[in-house]
Amino acid sequence: MPGLLRGIARTAVVAGTATAVSNRVSRRQAGRWSRRAQQEQDADPGVDEQAPADDMTAQLDQLKQLGELRTQGVLTDAEFEQQKAVILGNS
Repeated sequence: MPGLLRGIARTAVVAGTATAVSNRVSRRQAGRWSRRAQQEQDADPGVDEQAPADDMTAQLDQLKQLGELRTQGVLTDAEFEQQKAVILGNS
């Protein structure tokens, strides 16, 4: 019987130690991931802040292309105005 109790006690100690170590490792990893995510967020201002500028640039490029097509005679003034309204969202 003492051998059985000793085996059970040893198993309990090993299991408890493994659980404690596993929990500590998990907490450390979560902390590292959290810090890394925060650093990335601080370094990258985000897509939301850049999206309006990118959208405006795309609209300006499209308007320039339309102007060139009108200058070349590919588009009439009416067609130009219609496409411009579509690009600017005024249609």
